Amino acid sequence: MHLLWQLPRGSKINSIHYPEETMLDPRRTVAELKELRTLTADENGAWRVAWTDTWLKAREWFESKLAGLPVEHHYDAAGNHWVTLEGTSEKALLIGGHLDSVPGGGWLDGCLNVLAGLEVMRRIAQEYQGKPPITVRLVDWADEEGARFGRSLLGSSAFAGTHTLEADRGRTDREGIRLEDALKRCGVEIDRFPEAQAEQKNAAAYLELHIEQGPVLLDKGLPLGVVLGTKGVERHAITFHGQEAHSGSTPMNRRKDALAAAARLALEIRPIAMKHPDAVCTMGSVKTFPGIVTAVVGRCECTLDQRDLEAGVLAQMYREAHEASERFAREENCTVEWSRIWNIEPIPFHPQLIEFCDEAIREVAGVSYRLPSGPLHDAAEVARAGIPTVMMFTQSLHGISHNKIEDTREEHLELAVRALDRLADKTMRWIMEQ
Repeated sequence: MHLLWQLPRGSKINSIHYPEETMLDPRRTVAELKELRTLTADENGAWRVAWTDTWLKAREWFESKLAGLPVEHHYDAAGNHWVTLEGTSEKALLIGGHLDSVPGGGWLDGCLNVLAGLEVMRRIAQEYQGKPPITVRLVDWADEEGARFGRSLLGSSAFAGTHTLEADRGRTDREGIRLEDALKRCGVEIDRFPEAQAEQKNAAAYLELHIEQGPVLLDKGLPLGVVLGTKGVERHAITFHGQEAHSGSTPMNRRKDALAAAARLALEIRPIAMKHPDAVCTMGSVKTFPGIVTAVVGRCECTLDQRDLEAGVLAQMYREAHEASERFAREENCTVEWSRIWNIEPIPFHPQLIEFCDEAIREVAGVSYRLPSGPLHDAAEVARAGIPTVMMFTQSLHGISHNKIEDTREEHLELAVRALDRLADKTMRWIMEQ
């Protein structure tokens, strides 16, 4: 077993080896992605779930890829892995991703970001003989997915200072193991999370490449896109209260059917969302009580997830859904109550970096497209820390992720590495001018 605390910390690799091949080699990134897949996946998908042995194996494998680079690397107080190529200036360009996956996930989600960033760092180190004009830092965020304990963006939220220690420390997995104990097994003390904010020092910009995980670029036939920001999220628990009654003896006009009211709301949230081009609304969970075939539903508990990049749109959708729920409850002779589960505000990315990203994509692919991100990403937490941030998407075949069939054409992966490299170059020059 390889525990995180057993791996080298703060190690410096002084020998510099520059290969004779082209400075940037996107094909190497694809080969390394396949190598990682062979190491940490099987016929049912990838198994790099954070705080497990397979994830630690993936991180140790990644460390082996740093050999020959003039870098320092260490793990911070939240378990984020930082690789630093020191520059003439302390101002730092950050490039990030995550090696962890969901159980049975795809071969690209998260790890593409890290390995493409590594290739860009190799190019920069070679071009500047190990001393670029600004510092370049690559970060593998710890537990982006939240797959085991239900807390996404764990490491990046510690970096940003938005962590919720008291709410998180008691989280448990399906076996009843506490998050706090799983972290400790990997050498991470949850009470030291605030120390991770020290890594913000001198951060001037943050870049992240990711597979889209959806069908927008696929449907448009485009390989790459600029991410405008991550959508805000509103999550609510909604409970309809009716009256349990015998399904055989209760006339239809006398029923107080809580499920009927909930079902009408589930259909209504679709036209509410479709008023806005990028909005989505999802009723993802419905529980009925007493939950038997011979009884009218007396209580129905459901959840609502609403997302959009505009705070005003989110507020409007919430208001319309709330009003609709009260109307349906009244018409079905029921009552309804709402409680907020969780929310996060929309996170727009930096306007200048969006322009640079658009330029980089056009230079390598000929055409670009701008779109918001529905899923949350570590980039959102970095932006919340006040660091200029942008993301780039590459097309996902089938429009599917978090699934073993997740895939992207190899030529698109190579284009993505080239575009990220162009974006990094433009951003470095911009930082130097600040």
